[in-house]
Amino acid sequence: MAFGGGMGKRRGLRLGLAVLALCAGPVGAQVRPLARPATLSPPAPEEAVVPVAQPPAPVVPTPPTVGSETSLPLPRYVSLKTDEGNARRGPALDQRIDWVFVREDMPLRITAEYGHWRRVEDRDGQGGWVHYSLLSGTRTVLVTEDRMPLRAKPDEGAPGVALLEANVVARLESCEPDWCRITAGGYGGWAPKAALWGVDPAEVIE
Repeated sequence: MAFGGGMGKRRGLRLGLAVLALCAGPVGAQVRPLARPATLSPPAPEEAVVPVAQPPAPVVPTPPTVGSETSLPLPRYVSLKTDEGNARRGPALDQRIDWVFVREDMPLRITAEYGHWRRVEDRDGQGGWVHYSLLSGTRTVLVTEDRMPLRAKPDEGAPGVALLEANVVARLESCEPDWCRITAGGYGGWAPKAALWGVDPAEVIE
């Protein structure tokens, strides 16, 4: 959810936990216009088409795989330590605030480091530069499927413990190749990794 404001936009995520209960109906999605290629006119039959030599494509540098300040892997996941965190356009206090994260414990992905600043993004790719003091190494995840069963064991046939609504923020305890153990609202159990944002598909956490 985004909120307009003088200092920037505010983003937050709704917490909901439904224990074996029905959830609200689907929310309509915005329809975006499709991109169309420009109309091309074929050359006249009597015209000769001479191919034009194209310059070589520029070499794109490979992004760093570890942070320049911490030597920790990039990208990596962290969580918001407070219930309000300013995401700025650049790594300095005099930079414009583009977003304000307003959900404590929400998962964020660090994509760059500069001094005491970390460039982060949320599930939608929105974010900016946040001071490192606002971030925590505690791992959390965002539930991306509505009415997702939380199961007693990492198996589709295992009994359900609870049903989690979409956008629930849960504490990440451990992960196997396809399942993660999480806790939310006092309930703990296993969830399919594919239904969570805040953990990489190949990540294993013991």
